[in-house]
Amino acid sequence: MYREIAKLIMYGDMEEDCLLYQFGEIFRDFESGTESKATLTRRVYTQIKRLLTVATDYGFDENLWHNYLAYFLITNENPFSITCEKVGANEGSVNHFALNDFQAVKALFDYDFSEIEDALGIDCFTRISHYQAIEKKELMYNKNVSEKVRELSRKLEKALDAQGFFDAVTGFYRDYGVGMFGLNKAFRIAGDSAAGLQFLPINNMEMVMLSDLVGYEIQKKKLVDNTRAFVEGRKANNVLLFGDSGTGKSTSIKAIVNEFYADGLRMIEIYKHQFQELSNVIAAVKNRNYRFIIYMDDLSFEEFEIEYKFLKAVIEGGVETKPDNILIYATSNRRHLIKETWNDRSDMEQENGLHRSDTMQEKLSLVNRFGVTINYSRPSQKEYFEIVIELARRAGITLSDEELKAEANKWELAHGGISGRTAQQFVNYLEGTYCESVVNRQTDGQACLHR
Repeated sequence: MYREIAKLIMYGDMEEDCLLYQFGEIFRDFESGTESKATLTRRVYTQIKRLLTVATDYGFDENLWHNYLAYFLITNENPFSITCEKVGANEGSVNHFALNDFQAVKALFDYDFSEIEDALGIDCFTRISHYQAIEKKELMYNKNVSEKVRELSRKLEKALDAQGFFDAVTGFYRDYGVGMFGLNKAFRIAGDSAAGLQFLPINNMEMVMLSDLVGYEIQKKKLVDNTRAFVEGRKANNVLLFGDSGTGKSTSIKAIVNEFYADGLRMIEIYKHQFQELSNVIAAVKNRNYRFIIYMDDLSFEEFEIEYKFLKAVIEGGVETKPDNILIYATSNRRHLIKETWNDRSDMEQENGLHRSDTMQEKLSLVNRFGVTINYSRPSQKEYFEIVIELARRAGITLSDEELKAEANKWELAHGGISGRTAQQFVNYLEGTYCESVVNRQTDGQACLHR
């Protein structure tokens, strides 16, 4: 095995703690006879446990060794894979080196583990080659990643030679890209420029769609039109969604990413204290073949906070032009993002020679740098009832409209007032508790509110 791993050129740059590297070292020591059987067995079991952990995290099944190798190929960012992501597998000298690597990976795919199993008296490699995963909820792992890896694994199993591997893997790069950006929809960042920025995938992102948000049709259309232009490579604007809390601003952003994920849209969530890293985040993704929304939730600044200056420079005004594959989408409960005082509006007062209205203009200039602003206002009581009724019907609740209105009115009076969020919480309450109480009062189970 280690001989095949040593042949890797484009895919050979791996860390020592990489699972594939560790397996190679085990088989090297096995062939040289420098380690006892007990030590080799322990080392094998340690790496098998790591493989099982990866399989559990990503919902792998059937042949875990093949799944892992497929995962290794589609997450390995190197000059060949990055080029394939951008322009496809065109003719070039690099293809010669890639075919060499795929020949080695095919040998790893077809590797015969019987020799080491017989020598050590183990059967773990046979077990992971015919693995049956415990049935579990999709929310426990990233289903999107799992399906893609297993699909590629099955294609590679059918490939007859290195060219078959080449075609399958480069086809994947063309369709989905390479690395974590090819597999995941959304990310948050950790670390800093000094220690090194990390993009951490958000695996449990809510699978909400715009149709799940009742009402706000004009607002949703504006957001869709701008985002569609963006993913199609046309001119588009940064977007600010502002308005009352609980009206669906954050839900709309999540939904738009789900709607356009297949078109290459990705989201990077960034927090206010990380704004000084915005330029570094943009630099890290500007040359990738994806469209990125940098998402800022609940954006607002107090008088003493200066982080908005970093944001102003990045949006428009810095020396470096913002790349065409990046937009900023933000939500806020404040129209102007930055807290104002009446003193800000008075030119009569001066402090250290600075007119206070100049300070106000500096603050207001931030919101003006969002080309599209969309207002999500609190619904009227009539609209609130319409939202409740629609959500209740989708949930299969069979209370009459009048009963729903009466109960929804009581609920909002005690739970934060009228909003879309309040409506959803009320329907959640009905789903979770009201059905049971009805069943307990009726002898016929058909009286349950659920269909």
